[in-house]
Amino acid sequence: MIVGQSLLDLSLMNFIYLIFDLIQKTLHLWFIQIIRALQFIVFLKVINEAAKQAIDSMLSNKLRTFLSLLGITIGIFCIIAVKSAVDSLETNIKEGFNELGSDVLYLEKMPWNEDPNQNYWKYEKRPEASWNDYYAVMKRSKLAETAAFTFFTGGRTIKYESSYVQNAFIMGTTYEYQQIQNLEFAKGRYFNQSEYNDGANKLVLGAKVAEALFGIKEPVGQKVKLFGQEYQVIGVLQTEGTSIFNFINFDDVIWVSANNLKRFVNTTDQSNVGRMLNIKAKDGVELDELKGEVTGIIRSARRLSPRTDDNFSINELSMLSQVLDSVFGVINIAGLVIGIFSLIIGMFSVANIMFVSVKERTSIIGIKKAIGAKSFVVLLEFLIEAIVLCLVGGMMGLIMVYVSLTVISKFIPFAMGIDMGNVVLGVVVSVLVGIISGIIPAYRASSLSPVEAIRS
Repeated sequence: MIVGQSLLDLSLMNFIYLIFDLIQKTLHLWFIQIIRALQFIVFLKVINEAAKQAIDSMLSNKLRTFLSLLGITIGIFCIIAVKSAVDSLETNIKEGFNELGSDVLYLEKMPWNEDPNQNYWKYEKRPEASWNDYYAVMKRSKLAETAAFTFFTGGRTIKYESSYVQNAFIMGTTYEYQQIQNLEFAKGRYFNQSEYNDGANKLVLGAKVAEALFGIKEPVGQKVKLFGQEYQVIGVLQTEGTSIFNFINFDDVIWVSANNLKRFVNTTDQSNVGRMLNIKAKDGVELDELKGEVTGIIRSARRLSPRTDDNFSINELSMLSQVLDSVFGVINIAGLVIGIFSLIIGMFSVANIMFVSVKERTSIIGIKKAIGAKSFVVLLEFLIEAIVLCLVGGMMGLIMVYVSLTVISKFIPFAMGIDMGNVVLGVVVSVLVGIISGIIPAYRASSLSPVEAIRS
């Protein structure tokens, strides 16, 4: 009985100790959270005071502040304006090239990733893509979904009643072209297989050509004159807009079948008509695999010996992207270099403002430290003040970029703007410049002795 009572008392004591320990740990955690919350409040108060002092400094010395922040503004403007302009230009160009297709190869005699003027005669002597190449790929390729042969010619006139379009751009394609390009029709349709096989006098118009010929009239079903023959309009393409970077501007195109075009234009291998062989990869097939297969097929079709170099180029969209990336990279570097020099000047200007600010508030710093302010708080206060100054200069630069690009966009045929990524970059650069330019004055302020500071 006594032993049982003792064990019960011991268990009760352990339970009480456990409860007290749990309460102690909980209170300790709460205390830590309260201390952290107070520290955060103090930090926010320091930021608020530093921001107010920075604004007061700017307002009390407007000319000095303007001249000092001018370097930051110009630096941010140079870096972000060039980068935003290049990004906008690159986006517009790549959107124009998107009509080529990222899963399509293009057989031509000229490469896209090399300046043709450097080896002009080498490439000029090469044969153009031929019907034989087209038939060979269609018959022998296992990795290609399809291929299309395209011809380009100009200098023609198309008429409808009293309306006409001179120097019209004519494009003739094999039946498979729509599978590769996947063009969108505003009205009407594409050629059917029977119309293509028969070389029927049917055509599809680009949006601008249709508008010039018919105005508000319904174009589909109307008869027009081309090559001295009567053609029926069977479709009108969706407008592509005002971008000047479209590889082929389908708004200005008159599109006929290749079988029809060769009745009026010399499309034999010896003709000077522009041409391109487009080869689309099957789903899941890498372009490098398809390129290797097509290279072998074309070499065989042209009867090239193993030691003979290719007399053709197989191009793809990534080649254009690589060329563009290198060009735009150089432009970005140029803007960056100019911007860095401006930012360096701005750094010295902001640092000068901060040294003057430390000198003017030396006695106040002494009083703060005398009543218990830590050196870290003083350092943080002046560092935040420098960052705020640079942020103001940076925001002025970003506003100038936005206004400049908006005005320029009114005079060029494509939109230019500043995206959020470049805005964030401008803010980050401004903060970094503020830290670099303010760290030495802030350290000097935090190192002041309270007695000497108050005495001064």
